Amino acid sequence: MVAQFLGLRLRLLANSFAGGAWQTVGLLVGLAVGLVAAILGVTALVELRDATVTVAGDIVAVAGALIVLGYFLIPLAFGGDDAMDPRKFALFDLPAGRLATGLAVAALVSVPSLAIALVAFAQIATWSRSSGASVLAVLSALLIIATCVLGSRVTTAVAALIVASRWARDVAGVVALLVLAVVVVIGIGFLGVDWSTDGSSVLHSIVVFAGWTPFGAAWSAPAEAAAGHGGTATGQTLVALATVAVLWVLWRVVAGHTIVTKYREVVVKKYKGLGWFDSFPSTRSGVIAARTLTYWGRDPRYHVSLLIVPLVPFVMLIPLMVAGVPTNYLALIPVPVVALFLGWLIHNDVAFDNTAVWLHVVSHTRGSADRLGRAIPTLIIGIPIVVFGSFFCAVLFGDIGVLPSLIGVSLCILLSGLGLSSIMSARFPYPVARPGDSPFAQPQTGGGGSATVQAFSFLLTIVVAVPALALARLGLIEGGTWAWGSLWIGIGVGLLVLAVGIAWGGRIFEKRSPDILAFSMRN
Repeated sequence: MVAQFLGLRLRLLANSFAGGAWQTVGLLVGLAVGLVAAILGVTALVELRDATVTVAGDIVAVAGALIVLGYFLIPLAFGGDDAMDPRKFALFDLPAGRLATGLAVAALVSVPSLAIALVAFAQIATWSRSSGASVLAVLSALLIIATCVLGSRVTTAVAALIVASRWARDVAGVVALLVLAVVVVIGIGFLGVDWSTDGSSVLHSIVVFAGWTPFGAAWSAPAEAAAGHGGTATGQTLVALATVAVLWVLWRVVAGHTIVTKYREVVVKKYKGLGWFDSFPSTRSGVIAARTLTYWGRDPRYHVSLLIVPLVPFVMLIPLMVAGVPTNYLALIPVPVVALFLGWLIHNDVAFDNTAVWLHVVSHTRGSADRLGRAIPTLIIGIPIVVFGSFFCAVLFGDIGVLPSLIGVSLCILLSGLGLSSIMSARFPYPVARPGDSPFAQPQTGGGGSATVQAFSFLLTIVVAVPALALARLGLIEGGTWAWGSLWIGIGVGLLVLAVGIAWGGRIFEKRSPDILAFSMRN
């Protein structure tokens, strides 16, 4: 039975390479990234063999605990349609124990599992300083792999079963993202520690706590054995064994309960009136703008994007503060960053329409009207944010003279981003979560070109804003009228790119309407 699950898992992986060139490239890139990260971890663990037991143990315990925590949280944030969901095997009448065992073993066949296996076994090299520590390192490696695999399975399954509503599931995903962001920020914050004087005490205080948690026990036990602390090593090993045992019981119970639990039914809400359609003119662009705003208010996929936008500057500011960047200069960052993400927000808006885009095709909607209608809601929200946010940040900076350049750069980024997104969404749409699915779901037919499109649109927006940024820098250093030059150049370039993007994107939309419709049927 286990062999059949493994064979099914391998066939699913093989079939994922048959989804087109973009998907193949994306899978290969993901595989390469995972292997590179694992190789870097393996290299670091091998090099730690030459470090003292205390230093090596502290570093391994902290880093290992964060890795295991990531395996618990990442499936909650990004775990979407699970190809090996227990409910898909409900008709086979398999005993819960056999099903749980087969699915758990099959979960070992994945890039994350391969990566953690390489890293887990690499720590054997770190602790091969005595026979006892080496044996315990081998056992710890197996426990680490089991903890990560079972933890990710349990987290995904429990979230699907316990969280009763779609809204609550989405909120749970956002919370997981926030926790991950905090973990990343804390990790970056370690860069600000003076390791030559305070590093050992800081790490050791964290290790004392992490070593007795389910996340760090298996990583800490070999270090304690190598240091000659047999009692502590035994206790932490027992904690790691108990963690795996509890996770296995949870996974078996959850798998057994899942196969007799139907999928949640989508609750259809009833609305009165025409909403935004009553507020916009009865033109094609106006109707599309009203529909887009309606999506933003009701579609969880848009909710997540809108919630993440204001969080990005916060995540960026923390490591910059730790690195010693003056506080007043940090005040100049949030508004342009928010403008960048707002302009990027509609870069794949066509894909979010799913099959509803056929209305635009069969009604021969002008492409420019479609592009403009999708950009209007972002302009309505983004321009007030830029203007008022720039004023507030200029006050925090301590010199109101930077206001023109701050507005100019931010508007240039916002308008240019919308123009470029208008082209990207028509020319390079990529699959996203379907309407009604979790916004964190990753469609199995998803193309790997999504990362390339996102990165290219980001970089191109920044490149277009370089003239406004250069003038803003001159205004910041030399003062004078450079700030006003940044304002007018930024607005001019932004409007030009927006107009060109709407016109060019409109032509692409009209020309590729059949392809876009076919894409929406596959998405």
